[in-house]
Amino acid sequence: MENVKVVKGDITKCEVDAIVNAANTSLLGGGGVDGAIHRTAGPQLLEACKKLNGCSTGDAKITGGFNLPARYVIHTVGPVWRGGNNGEEDLLKSAYQRSLEVAEEGSLDKVAFPNISTGIYGFPKEKAAKIAISIVKEFMSKHKYPSEVIFVCFDDDNYLLYQRQLEK
Repeated sequence: MENVKVVKGDITKCEVDAIVNAANTSLLGGGGVDGAIHRTAGPQLLEACKKLNGCSTGDAKITGGFNLPARYVIHTVGPVWRGGNNGEEDLLKSAYQRSLEVAEEGSLDKVAFPNISTGIYGFPKEKAAKIAISIVKEFMSKHKYPSEVIFVCFDDDNYLLYQRQLEK
């Protein structure tokens, strides 16, 4: 599927309609991707996020991109891995699905995703890659927007996993 790509890099530098932020439920910034996005976007992002009153795990909300090259940020909350018997897979599927739905509602053409929940949240990387690629491919086969999705991997492990999964 040539409209789904995997790149190694920094999601805060992506020139796309929207980047997806792997946020926490407060939406008020954190570590990893979330912290990097908040730092790059500037203080206006925090102010916009305060008005959203948080976000449930598996859901997604949108703000402007402010100082980012992306016009928008879609904030989604992935699950913390607790062994796999607490609905983590369904919550991760929902985080990707809801992010895609938000992109579709805004007619956003090009969207970049990080590797949701695979950092500090501990979701097994291979399982997360399989979920991410399958949800995106299925959604894109049935909807006009987004027409292109880029998985932006910060580290070699995720890059190789997502690349292999995409080739299947």
